[in-house]
Amino acid sequence: MKGFHFSKFNPNENGKSTFEQLLDLLMQLLTYTNGDISEALQWMNELDKQYNLTNNEYGMGDFIDELKEKGYIDENRQTGEIHITPKTEQGIRQKSLEEIFGKLKKTKQGNHRSFKPGMGDEINPETRPFQFGDTLEQIDFTSSIRNAQINHGVESFRLQEDDLEIRETDFKTQTSTVLMIDISHSMILYGEDRITPAKKVAMALSELIQTKYPKDTLDIVVFGDDAWTIEVKDLPYLQVGPYHTNTVAGLELAMDILRRRRNPNKQIFMITDGKPTCLKQGRRYYKNSFGFDRKILNRCMSLATQCKKLKIPITTFMIASDPYLQRFVTEFTETNNGKAFFASLDKLGAFIFRDFERGRTKTVY
Repeated sequence: MKGFHFSKFNPNENGKSTFEQLLDLLMQLLTYTNGDISEALQWMNELDKQYNLTNNEYGMGDFIDELKEKGYIDENRQTGEIHITPKTEQGIRQKSLEEIFGKLKKTKQGNHRSFKPGMGDEINPETRPFQFGDTLEQIDFTSSIRNAQINHGVESFRLQEDDLEIRETDFKTQTSTVLMIDISHSMILYGEDRITPAKKVAMALSELIQTKYPKDTLDIVVFGDDAWTIEVKDLPYLQVGPYHTNTVAGLELAMDILRRRRNPNKQIFMITDGKPTCLKQGRRYYKNSFGFDRKILNRCMSLATQCKKLKIPITTFMIASDPYLQRFVTEFTETNNGKAFFASLDKLGAFIFRDFERGRTKTVY
């Protein structure tokens, strides 16, 4: 009799050692504590008391010693302070990539094909008849042999030009991307942590580009009252400040960065949860947090138009669902001829990764 045999789940049977399991948890906590290893370890001690993460043979002290031995943390012998190392910073990025991209690969949605096939480096499932000029590497021999058997019979097998099928490939282009992250105070208001998912996406995207698309460039711009760039290694430590939302400053800096990039394909991804509320005029900050200020909005729309002329599409990921915010994003997107996604926090990574992959796939004849 066929059927299924169910057994009790044992988390220790996944092939990972106690250290590896605790390390996975630590990587997650470091994202929430903005890279503060002391706070993350305090959380782990509390979790250990409640859920018995360790045992008599391997305690939390053993875990900390092993972190030091394997180069995940350093300790200042004079002050006794500990901090994470570049190895841990990369581990956090890899963990974010596995978390977001792993979920994305498990779904059938988001497998975007290009409209026009051609010579390239990404296999396309579509095939077509052989044409003069096609290379040997493009021939789909399985389909071609099947055609030969159908057309000529198995007994007198022969492979002719009419039997050949060609498997298309898509061409992957080099792309320069600027990821803008809103770090205004609203990103942690109302009891909702919006900055952590944004950081995870940024870390995952940077790790993907560095490992899979090393010829691409990714610049990260954060914007509050002002806008500035941060390094990939600084992402775990990124925090929200008591800032307004100077979207104009972020866009101006992103455009300036992309002007210096030689890649023909350029794009801006903007993660935000609110309306623009700030504008810098000389040394003075012009602010209005109470509603949509036409002076600020007109400047945003002007920059959207400039990006359109420069062929820089802006994709806005709005992690808020207020109708009046959606109206602004819709108008901004139409002005730029870009795209907009009203994404929930748990779907933010999937939205950005799918759009990034779609934007990288271009076609040639």
